[in-house]
Amino acid sequence: MTRRSIEEIKARADELADAFENYDPKPGDQDAPVPPVLAVKLAAWRRDTAEQELAEAVLSAREQRMSWREVGEAIGTSGEAARQRYGASA
Repeated sequence: MTRRSIEEIKARADELADAFENYDPKPGDQDAPVPPVLAVKLAAWRRDTAEQELAEAVLSAREQRMSWREVGEAIGTSGEAARQRYGASA
């Protein structure tokens, strides 16, 4: 591995910053394939975000006196399953 000087590192950082700032998307760029590991990480992040949003919505629904049966129906499960999954936080 070749050691680089601070000046070389700064120059490369400037090149990358310029490329980022001047990036002009081309037609089809939004459809570019995502590396598999990145796709998995992105899907996991989305799932975690959705689960947090759902838990907050269930808590809010329970605070407004929505029954576990109604909560379960809203999320496609039984009221008991909803209570077991979200009851500790509600």
